[in-house]
Amino acid sequence: MKRYQSAAVLIVSALLAAQLPVAAQDDTREKINQLIVYGDDPCPASNDGSITVCARKDEAERFRIPAPLRENPNAAVNQGWTQRVKAYETAGSFGVNSCSPVGAGGATGCMAQLINSAYAEKKQASDVQFGKLIEAERAKRTQSIDADTAAEQARVEVLEKEYEAKLKREREGETLPAAPSSPNAPLATPPQP
Repeated sequence: MKRYQSAAVLIVSALLAAQLPVAAQDDTREKINQLIVYGDDPCPASNDGSITVCARKDEAERFRIPAPLRENPNAAVNQGWTQRVKAYETAGSFGVNSCSPVGAGGATGCMAQLINSAYAEKKQASDVQFGKLIEAERAKRTQSIDADTAAEQARVEVLEKEYEAKLKREREGETLPAAPSSPNAPLATPPQP
């Protein structure tokens, strides 16, 4: 029995070891540094290809519990009238996708209801939304990358034209004398026919 257990452990460890190099190679994602800075604290600069995004809050918020955790969002005081009316509309619903203990398949809609309410809370949250800040930083970088790429392309095209002109002159037999490497070096003599 112990032989089979040790053999199973060896097989599982071999499979995991085979997958480690693949996992190590898949580290090409960009690095995102999300920070919350308070008051007049500086936002550290992005370096090494990483994106640094800073959300600024008041200095008074530095040592406080975050605002979303201070209050109870489920309290009746914090719910709008539309949510209360929706609760009355679904009071008698039962059956599939209803999230009620009554009827066949009544519990099937509970997960969908939780997911929908979580997304609604996230959309309405007044806290920092790093996703929007990251997209703005990416857009800013893309603009500079496009301008840099256009400048580099123009420079390469000029160099290509100069190179083609040089090749054309060489083919036609016209060569330019080489510049002397030092001030005391003799000048190059022109080729004799």
